[in-house]
Amino acid sequence: MTFNDFGFDSQLMEGIEALGFETPTEIQAQAIPLVLKGNDLLACAQTGTGKTAAFLLPIIQKITEQKHDGFIKALIIVPTRELAMQIDQMMEGISYFTSVSSIAVYGGSDGSLFTREKQALSSGADVVISTPGRLKVHLGMEHVRVEKLEFLVLDEADRMLDMGFYDDIVKILSYLPEKRQNLMFSATMPSKIRELALKTLRHPSEINIAISRPAEKIKQEAYVVYDNQKIPLVKLLLKEKQYRSILVFCSTKQSVKDLNRELKRAGFNAEEFHSELEQRNREKVLLDFKNRKLNILVATDIMSRGIDVEDIDLVLNYDVPHDGEDYVHRIGRTARAESDGEACTFINEKEQGKFQRIEKLLGSPVFKAHVPKILGDTPAYTERSHDRRNGRRKFFQKGKKKPARQGGGGKKFIKP
Repeated sequence: MTFNDFGFDSQLMEGIEALGFETPTEIQAQAIPLVLKGNDLLACAQTGTGKTAAFLLPIIQKITEQKHDGFIKALIIVPTRELAMQIDQMMEGISYFTSVSSIAVYGGSDGSLFTREKQALSSGADVVISTPGRLKVHLGMEHVRVEKLEFLVLDEADRMLDMGFYDDIVKILSYLPEKRQNLMFSATMPSKIRELALKTLRHPSEINIAISRPAEKIKQEAYVVYDNQKIPLVKLLLKEKQYRSILVFCSTKQSVKDLNRELKRAGFNAEEFHSELEQRNREKVLLDFKNRKLNILVATDIMSRGIDVEDIDLVLNYDVPHDGEDYVHRIGRTARAESDGEACTFINEKEQGKFQRIEKLLGSPVFKAHVPKILGDTPAYTERSHDRRNGRRKFFQKGKKKPARQGGGGKKFIKP
């Protein structure tokens, strides 16, 4: 199958060819025909599977078949500013040879930016890509012309709920016309997503793209450590080998700040990336990282899906990711195309059960590397289970009844 098989307008095909798209990905091959038919859609697919083009292409095609009348035709809601900007950039590339217009609305402290957003929304850009909070403000002030809205896309729906946007989304839905085509994309499908789908979608078609496995070229390893050993271990690992581009994920903003501060003190070329940074600073940091002016980017987990950078040599999970999908998505930033890459995860005592669930999803254990002896004793990697007879958690380790300390980080591992 090629993109010619979808019957796209010739001007849209020019944009597709200019971007170098040749063969549709699995999510694109399944979703595009359904969207073109007018079906509501509930799709479970990771970031990185090509889902952005899976909804942009058919939406642009349908808009090109109409005359511009000054009303917004498509509304795409996303969790972060970075993702809004990323989708808007792809939108500009794909629609370059068409007359379809778009705007990214993502907020910030700049008053002039709000005024420009208001003007663009009032004049009726064809496609609006927005974060929930900013969009709710504009809708409340009646800046958004949604009377003739035809498409609503909720992208990264699970992440929006994780960030607490459920009530904002429900409020946004109350402003929109009842008759519209709804598309929801999510990397995971918890019960809360199903609940939101019931409020949003009408007899949807469903697509479930199975989680991909990490590329074989990615060298995966993990270190079992105490929390106070994490920063010293990062420094040792980065001094041991020269990496051109390193992406570090932390679970909290405080961890990002602490680690970034210590890396700078040690002379590393590092910057932090989290929601407290001003938008212009976030854009500069991300651009410097993409252009290799910045060697190390330390980011919060919640920002991970807004970072679109290729050719990363090392992905370091300073904390264990929330689930297997996030793990695969993160480490998939390295070993792109023909290059090799490394992925490293730090596991403290409390995160061992979580990491074992990730290993179970991967289908095999991740190699547990030696922690340098200079850092002292480390936790044993111990399989956890629950004793149903008395409800107490029990620990199981080869030849021992309870966890034991060992130096060197526990080279041996136990299958989950």
